[in-house]
Amino acid sequence: MSKPTGMDPFSDARAFYGSELRRLREEAGLTQERLGERVFCSGSYIGQFESAIRRPQLELSKLLDEVLGSGEHLQRLCRLARRTKVADYFADAAELEQQATTISEYAPMVVPGWLQTEAYARAVIRAAQRFAPKQVVDDYVRNRMERVQLLDSPSTPVLWIIVHEAALRLPVGNPATMSAQLTHLAEATADRPNIVVQVMPFTAGPHPFLGTSLALMGFRDAPAVVYTETAYTGQLIDEPALVAQFHSAYDLARAAAMSPEASLALVESAAKDWALYEHHT
Repeated sequence: MSKPTGMDPFSDARAFYGSELRRLREEAGLTQERLGERVFCSGSYIGQFESAIRRPQLELSKLLDEVLGSGEHLQRLCRLARRTKVADYFADAAELEQQATTISEYAPMVVPGWLQTEAYARAVIRAAQRFAPKQVVDDYVRNRMERVQLLDSPSTPVLWIIVHEAALRLPVGNPATMSAQLTHLAEATADRPNIVVQVMPFTAGPHPFLGTSLALMGFRDAPAVVYTETAYTGQLIDEPALVAQFHSAYDLARAAAMSPEASLALVESAAKDWALYEHHT
């Protein structure tokens, strides 16, 4: 992979990491493919780091330092390049979202971050960060709202979401928050042709992703990946056989869920239920 035209190695920490990796590799007389073989990845993967397309990985940087004899140089640069506004465990997935052409999510208990209102997001984040200062919560909310803006970008991905009915019934914030959130979800589904939402009803019973929050991301020129998340941690999975298994399971979940049309009707009905509950309390 060639160096992008005009890329300034001093523009940010990631670009500098890439330029240093390229310099060390060339001084060692190794091609991207040969270096990739030495650190158990593809040459194109090395090229993505050199071109500042992908955020560097600490474990891989350690292997690169060992192979290239660079001490801890790349590891130190990696730590600088990995500074991010989102939780570190989510940072790689957040970056890949910007490059994905398709994203298929399953949300077991809450409306996915893509389609959250600010009030709903604040209630979810405050519940997870119960003892955090207000400024920390405000920062998380602002970052989540910035993430939502990807849906309005020219390169917005096709977003397919399966949300469990539990997310429509679980009270997050007050009834007004829930009514506004579900109304927003219904409107986003109806107004955006690139968003498909299905509801997994209680009547569907057990299914492949009980208790699992995940996103499958597809790309134009790279293999698919899966991101799974639980409280305070997440995992990015790129092993092809395991990714294929997740895809197969997602197809089963999609088949068990309600149709998009029936799902939209249920979301709209749940929004009205919360509005009525608000007026009766």
